[in-house]
Amino acid sequence: MIFVTHQLPVNVAGEPRLDRAAVWDGLVLKASNALPFVPSMTFCEVTQRYGDTVFDRDIDFRGQRFTERITLEQPHQVTFTRIAGPVLGTIANEIEGSENDLKLRFSFALVIQGIEGGSAAEQEYANSMTGDYLKAVAATLNAMRRLAESASAPASTPAPAAQNVATPIAASTAGAAQNAVPE
Repeated sequence: MIFVTHQLPVNVAGEPRLDRAAVWDGLVLKASNALPFVPSMTFCEVTQRYGDTVFDRDIDFRGQRFTERITLEQPHQVTFTRIAGPVLGTIANEIEGSENDLKLRFSFALVIQGIEGGSAAEQEYANSMTGDYLKAVAATLNAMRRLAESASAPASTPAPAAQNVATPIAASTAGAAQNAVPE
């Protein structure tokens, strides 16, 4: 099993300030449509709803199809449970810390089909995907900041379309590894 966790500060100098509610709203948007938040994802569609806080979605990430069950645990965590695809397991996006020191933690625990746990092949796969994973964490926060920035723009200035939000993020993740974790 591959386990990685990484935490980033939500608010940094020179960027729009986000409160807990804005981060939560960003995570909910990402759960429903990750395309503006995860540059390497090419398809994301909600396929089944089980209520307000649980739904399934299909995604294409680097040419591979996955089905994920999403669980929204307001106001602190979104869990993505891979239920179909070549890499199964759980990915969590968690809001941590006080309002004055918010952090966003991304963790995953995954098993790759056809690769023995603890093997050199598993370690090689983990190493190749970790860089892309960390870039996706930063891209998620950057997208949230751009959304906050456009929300605070004067009413006469039209807000950018969701796909435009991802454009600067996509440039920041060019050349990422082929095997990555999108959330």
